[in-house]
Amino acid sequence: MIIDIAGEPFNVHLDGPENAPVLMHSNSLSSDMSMWDAQVRAWQGQFRILRYDSRGHGGSVAPDRPYSIEELGRDAIAILDHFGIEKAHWCGLSKGGMVGMWMLTHAPERLGRVVLANTSAHMGPPELWNGRIRTARRGGMEALVDATVERWFTASFRERAPERIAAIRKMILGTPVQGYAGCCAAIRDMDQRWSIRSARNPVLVVVGAHDPATPPAAGQQIHEAIAGSKLVTLDAAHISNIEAEAAFNEVVGAFLRS
Repeated sequence: MIIDIAGEPFNVHLDGPENAPVLMHSNSLSSDMSMWDAQVRAWQGQFRILRYDSRGHGGSVAPDRPYSIEELGRDAIAILDHFGIEKAHWCGLSKGGMVGMWMLTHAPERLGRVVLANTSAHMGPPELWNGRIRTARRGGMEALVDATVERWFTASFRERAPERIAAIRKMILGTPVQGYAGCCAAIRDMDQRWSIRSARNPVLVVVGAHDPATPPAAGQQIHEAIAGSKLVTLDAAHISNIEAEAAFNEVVGAFLRS
C-alpha cells in the first residue's frame, strides 16, 4: 500500500496477526521490500511484519538530492507513527542495519530487539561512494548490476540459484538512479562508530563469512561497541538472509522470539 508521510509517498506492507508483536524490516541499498519475502513466509505467524521500501527505492519517494542516515531513520519513525505503533523489533540488512543503528541511539524507546545484519557503522572512503554515484548517473543501474550481484552472493550460490539471481538483478535494475545516488551519499557521510556505544537494546549482529561489502571485521566492530550484543556468522556473502535463508531464519527468529 502507498501511505503519505509528510506529503511524500512510501510503499509499505503489513503481514501477520494484528495482535502479534511488530517486526519492522529495512532493506539494503539497491533493493526493495521483496528481499524479505522468505522471512515473511517464515515468521508471519509469529509477528506482525511491517516492511517498507526505503526512501529512494521501490515504490517510495525518490527525490534527486543527497539523503542522510538521520533522514532515513526519521522516515522509519514516521512510518511507525502512521500506524500508531509505539515499539517494534527491528531487522535491517546493510543500509537497513545502518538505519537501525541510528534508531538505537536516537529513538531506542521505539525499538525492542534489534538485528543488524551484514552492515557497518562506517564505510569509507568517500571516493568509493562518489564513484558509484558517478557510475549510476552516467550508465544507469545497468552499469552497476553485475558488480552488485558479485558482491552480494558467492559464486557457488550464483551458479546453483540462477532464477533467484535473475529476480534479484531485476530488482536492482528497478532501483531509481536518483534514489540510489541519494542513499550512496547517506552511507558516504555516515559515521556511527562512537554513537552506537550508547545502545542498550538487545542486539544481534549477523555477518557473512564471505561478505566483501561489509566484511566480518565490520560486524565484529559493531559487536564490540554495543555492550551485551550477540554475534553470529553465516556461510554467505552480503545478502545473508537470501543466500543462507534457513540458517538466517533459524538464528534470527530465535533471537527475536527470546
